[in-house]
Amino acid sequence: MHICFITSEYPKQGYPHGGIGSFISTISRGLVQRGHRVSVIGINSYTNVDEYEVDEDVCVYRLKPKKLKGLTWWLNNRAISAKLRAIHQQNSIDIVETAELGLAFVDKIKSINYVIRLHGGHHFFAEAEKRKVSWWKGLQEKRSFKKADGFIAVSKFVKSHTAMYLSYHNKPVKVIMSPINLDIFKPIPEIEIRPNTILFAGTVCEKKGAHELIKAMPKVLEVFPDVQLHMYGRDWFFKDGSSYITYLKDYISKLAIKKIHIQFMGSVSMHELARKYASAEICVFPSLMETQGLVAPEAMAMEKLVIFSKCGPGPETVEHNKTGLLCDPYDDQDIADKIIWALKHKPEAIEIAKNARNHVISNFNMDALIKKNIEFYNFVISQ
Repeated sequence: MHICFITSEYPKQGYPHGGIGSFISTISRGLVQRGHRVSVIGINSYTNVDEYEVDEDVCVYRLKPKKLKGLTWWLNNRAISAKLRAIHQQNSIDIVETAELGLAFVDKIKSINYVIRLHGGHHFFAEAEKRKVSWWKGLQEKRSFKKADGFIAVSKFVKSHTAMYLSYHNKPVKVIMSPINLDIFKPIPEIEIRPNTILFAGTVCEKKGAHELIKAMPKVLEVFPDVQLHMYGRDWFFKDGSSYITYLKDYISKLAIKKIHIQFMGSVSMHELARKYASAEICVFPSLMETQGLVAPEAMAMEKLVIFSKCGPGPETVEHNKTGLLCDPYDDQDIADKIIWALKHKPEAIEIAKNARNHVISNFNMDALIKKNIEFYNFVISQ
């Protein structure tokens, strides 16, 4: 089978990337290893030129961005459509997959089936963040959904909440969680755990709960004065272009704690992140909203005690007190209480962490989830 992903987020070495980029690279490599052909088409978000890369047999086409005021979106979609046709003529594509907005202005080719994977679109996060839906992005999402031949949701939560605002048009919808690369994310016994070290990973932004986690730190430090929080991930920027990390540093400067207790470590590769998980005592991801979230099951696969959000799909990933802890991401006291409990109850935390790894092996296994994806693709093709 030949699958083509439309995304501009496929990771490029030396550049930061987010969760969708990690997912696309993981599933693409997994598909290739199991005998399938994978192409990736997107607008180059790293440099201003056309680029072609073969990454572990995944063919990645990064197209030079088109820039013309008012028409940039149209020209870039024309370029993607042209590249899609060219690849299809050379090696027939069976499935095109993209995120919620991805099909809005891409030409459909009759012999190809189109799948949208729900990573959390504009309507979904507008509802979650209690903000208005942009008419333009809302129009694109509705137009995109009409073109899809099938949908994959990465959690039951994102499936049901997206359905509150957008129609699936009686097309097949399947919940398939995103796989975790267990060859990368596994215990690394030779790396020494640094006591009382807390790790956060993900884009450093409000949505990921970064601010509430930092607010919780003075309460944790009252009980464990030598605790350190290491925050890994790329920066997020406000509409005026100002840095969210700078905003957080300004906030931290007003707290009665030393800078060493909260450190921003930047974005790292998957392999390096695995080593950082290994050296941390606990991992905390108090997201205000997720569609699934990759960092929680990654850290769980490393046999780490994970504190995840009880909101959204959190309970689909973590069973409270059995495979991890769930916190209220809007309550910094609750976040602090969960961290303090984990640091006070090390034997129980170790047992929970072991359960967590077993849970990830059973539910986020690459072989099983790749099989589910291929079965769904074949089902869509057969309709």
